[in-house]
Amino acid sequence: MFDGIARRYDVLNRVLSFGQDVSWRRRALGRLVPGGSVLDVGAGTGDLALAASAAGARPVVALDLAGGMLERARRRPGGERLEYVIASAEALPFADAIFDAVVAGFAVRNFGDLARGASEMRRVLRPGGRAVIVELSLPANRLVRGVHLVYLHLGAPLIARAFGSTPEAYRYLPASIERFPEPEQFARVLRDAGFARVRFERLTFGVATIHVGEA
Repeated sequence: MFDGIARRYDVLNRVLSFGQDVSWRRRALGRLVPGGSVLDVGAGTGDLALAASAAGARPVVALDLAGGMLERARRRPGGERLEYVIASAEALPFADAIFDAVVAGFAVRNFGDLARGASEMRRVLRPGGRAVIVELSLPANRLVRGVHLVYLHLGAPLIARAFGSTPEAYRYLPASIERFPEPEQFARVLRDAGFARVRFERLTFGVATIHVGEA
C-alpha cells in the first residue's frame, strides 16, 4: 500500500495537513540533541532523516518496510548522505545500544505490535539516548474531534483521488488514527518498554502529538 502511494505521498502530506506536517517535524527534531547517530524508523520518503542529516547528525539510517518509499528518499536532495535499510520496526537488524537517537514520523501507528516496536526502539538506543516520535492523534475536545474525523473520513479520500493517489490508502488513514492509543496510553507503552522521562506535547488542537522518551 505504501509503495503504491509513494509518488504522491509528500505532496498529499502537505495538502492534507495544510502544510502543518512540516512544522510538526521541525518541532520534533528540536527535541533532539544535535549531532550523533540517528535511526529513523518508518522513514518513508525521508523527511525526518534528511532534516536530521542536514542538521549535522551522522550517520543517519532510514529504515522502512516499503522499498518504494526509501527509493523516493534516495532521490531527494541530500539523499545520498543517508544509509537505507529495508526491515521491520519490530525486529530492528542492529546491535543493542548503538544509536544516539531514534526518531519516527507518522509511523508507529502502523506497527503490527506496538509494544514490541517500542521495545526495539529502546533496545538500540545508547544510555542517555532519546526517542522522539511525532504521530497523528485525535483532539481531546469532542467538537474538534468530530469535525476532524469527518474531514479524515470524507475529505482525505476525495483529495487523494484528486491528486492521483489511491483513495483506499487514505481510507486507512482515519482507521489507523482511531485505533492508535491516546497520548496518555502511548506514554504508558513507552514506559513499559523501558523509557524514562516520558512526556508528550499536543500540536494543532491535538491532531498531532510529539512523544519523547529517554534511555
